[in-house]
Amino acid sequence: MIIWTESGSFGIAAYSSEADLEQAILTVQKALFGSNRIYLDVKRKIGTRGGVRNIPDGYLIDLSGNKPRLYVIENELAAHDPLRHIAVQILQFSLSFEAEPRLVKKILFEALQEQSDAKQKCEEYATRHNLRNLDYLLEYLVFEAPFAAIVIIDEIPENLQSVLSRKFQFGVEVIELRRYEDSNGRRLYQFEPFLADLTDEIDRTRVDQRVSVDTSEIDTVVVPAQADGMDVFLKENRWYAVRIHGAMRPQIKYIAVYQTKPEQAITYAAPVKSIEPWKETDKVVVNFSESAHQLKHPITLAKGGRVKAPQNIRYASWERLNTSKTLDDLW
Repeated sequence: MIIWTESGSFGIAAYSSEADLEQAILTVQKALFGSNRIYLDVKRKIGTRGGVRNIPDGYLIDLSGNKPRLYVIENELAAHDPLRHIAVQILQFSLSFEAEPRLVKKILFEALQEQSDAKQKCEEYATRHNLRNLDYLLEYLVFEAPFAAIVIIDEIPENLQSVLSRKFQFGVEVIELRRYEDSNGRRLYQFEPFLADLTDEIDRTRVDQRVSVDTSEIDTVVVPAQADGMDVFLKENRWYAVRIHGAMRPQIKYIAVYQTKPEQAITYAAPVKSIEPWKETDKVVVNFSESAHQLKHPITLAKGGRVKAPQNIRYASWERLNTSKTLDDLW
């Protein structure tokens, strides 16, 4: 693939090693993860002696919502035939994490001592959210927040996301980070920012000033549908061939549908029974536990409102959905 610009052409610049990929992550970390998330590039062995032990490539502390989250990071190169390897690594991370949480807490604490700005950000977050201090924040991340992982890879292999979805009940997010270079050594990076479509759509061009939705409150997906799509939603008790973030799948308990013109409103909803891979793709099928019910009051598109008609899946809070009158109220 070539990226052409008036100042020159950029071609794929493959990473020479995982260390090379990790340096790229450090370069783009603010835009990749967002300003309210802290990337800790720390490698320490976790697990118990005589049990499963391994070394995560890093951690991400997510302070974007009212409840903090911790993600264990695995960096991989597609050239290393990663399908099976990634699944094994993530399984071992989860087992090691469960076996020795206090060691993980210690690793996080020591890593933050070396990054004063990150430590201060955590302390300020803890104060604002009644977690008393940094120790209580780390205690929550390790002992109460659900385990989740992020895989960062230079090229997503076919079926990788399907494999991870089938293997694990906990959240696993996959991020592709590609690098391009011109003849003068100038570099470009291509990626979809972490949980990018959970952010407010006021200005997507300013990735450094994205306004984050509270991920801890998300338990609902809203999908747009025309007439034929409504037949599926109402008669088949499922919605298929849709992409849902791996990190969000364990939280999704409800699905709602936005009907396009002439209704232009969210009109029906259903509880979710399961979310499963859709055939051999990176998409999923959402199975309902019961038939969709009509909302007492449709949530309409506000004329001239801030929120535009959904063109793709959107994430929401079920509690907020049930108290909203317009899309502007919901988002």
